[in-house]
Amino acid sequence: MYTSHEDIGYDFEDDPKDKKTLKPHPDIDGGWAWMMVLSSFFVHILIMGSQMALGVLNVEWLEEFHQSRGLTAWVSSLSMGVTLIVGPFIGLFINTCGCRRTAIIGGLLNSLGWVLSAYAVNVYYLFITFGLAAGFGSGMAYLPAVVMVGRYFQKRRALAQGLSTTGTGFGTFLMTVLLKYLCAEYGWRNAMFIQGAVSLNLCVCGALMRPLSPGMDGDDPEGKAPHHVLPAHSTESVRSSGQLGDAEEKRGGPGTEDSSLGDAPAQACQEKAAHRKDMCAFRLLKTVSQLTMRVRRGFRDWYSGYFGTASLFTNRMFVAFIFWALFAYSSFVIPFIHLPEIVNLYNLSEQNDVFPLTSIIAIVHIFGKVVLGVVADLPCISVWNVFLMANFTLVLSIFILPLMHTYAGLAVICALIGFSSGYFSLMPVVTEDLVGIEHLANAYGIIICANGISALLGPPFAGWIYDITQKYDFSFYISGLLYMVGILFLLIQPCIQIIEQSRKKYMDGANV
Repeated sequence: MYTSHEDIGYDFEDDPKDKKTLKPHPDIDGGWAWMMVLSSFFVHILIMGSQMALGVLNVEWLEEFHQSRGLTAWVSSLSMGVTLIVGPFIGLFINTCGCRRTAIIGGLLNSLGWVLSAYAVNVYYLFITFGLAAGFGSGMAYLPAVVMVGRYFQKRRALAQGLSTTGTGFGTFLMTVLLKYLCAEYGWRNAMFIQGAVSLNLCVCGALMRPLSPGMDGDDPEGKAPHHVLPAHSTESVRSSGQLGDAEEKRGGPGTEDSSLGDAPAQACQEKAAHRKDMCAFRLLKTVSQLTMRVRRGFRDWYSGYFGTASLFTNRMFVAFIFWALFAYSSFVIPFIHLPEIVNLYNLSEQNDVFPLTSIIAIVHIFGKVVLGVVADLPCISVWNVFLMANFTLVLSIFILPLMHTYAGLAVICALIGFSSGYFSLMPVVTEDLVGIEHLANAYGIIICANGISALLGPPFAGWIYDITQKYDFSFYISGLLYMVGILFLLIQPCIQIIEQSRKKYMDGANV
């Protein structure tokens, strides 16, 4: 559901030769590769599913802290936004520490954020513990899950990514039900504590992210374990022992032989102690040196990958695509955060408890991804046309949503939102059409940040509009208008390019 990483597998390999060694690996497109899909599926459930179900906790926070809706919504939007915004920067951790370690650390940090949030005394406390800590942990655990699927699959990469990302829809449905039950039975604080314990399963998912070869996952950049290397001090000890033997030969004699025999055990103990110290110092220096080299190499690759792409911004169509991402994603996130409270305002809580509206969006979203992906693959249909039609359907649903005041009407609109938002599976294809396959990963990283900013600002904006007007209607209208502006950016740029090409042809013909 999050477009940031769902449908594309990043590859952080440093040397092209490493990629050649991956092809004959028996786990490529089979074997342990399907465990990567399973691991990524559960990561989507635990991270994206829980984030899309935060509307349940948002209602509890409003009742507990008695703050404005705009301020309270910052908690959820920070968690969502930080998860996306830090996506490109998590590449530095992956290049340095590897996917497995990064995911395990992210799982621990995410769980810690949930647990600490259970002791919140105000909304500002939640900004730090849940918005930043849990959000950053989510980003650290989420991106490696997508990266590893991309590494383990070549021929079936699209299928594998599609299967793993369906966990978002299932997770939204399951986590919404779980959080509603936990809040009703134990209160929101204990619910967050229990959810923190559940989030520890991210560490299990991270442990399943086995590197394809010893040097692939940052465990050892040289592909050799340090303990296989002969310590350098062994030659020094040989030299010192040789020098000691020469000195003894020079001293030679019966008297000196007896004294040397008496001091031999003490000298041997001293030599062993010095030998151990030298070994420890050598191993420490070697570890620090390897870690330094790994960090420098990882930072170099990360920097060149994400900040060495200035040429992308000369592509005006890609710039328009960034503007679209800034405006579009907030329109999709706002319903997830504020729909539970809208249901309460319309006195539809009983029907919503039976089958939550956010669960309808999540379930239909799964089918929307599959159907739109199949339709876009048809040879007679343009991916861009499917992408734009889905966007128009989504923005139309956003405009109609405030007009519905019955559960049945809201359910129909939520189903449209869920189905049309399935265009997220087409975003990697659209991005590739704009920038080419060689710039796909870097360009998609920029789109990640744009989506994160949109998710960060959208829900608080809707809350502030409600605080001013005492209605959510204007929030959807304004976000829909901004969404429409983003779509117009996508439509105007091709027209401008066609006009410029026609003008250039006309000028060339006039000069001839």
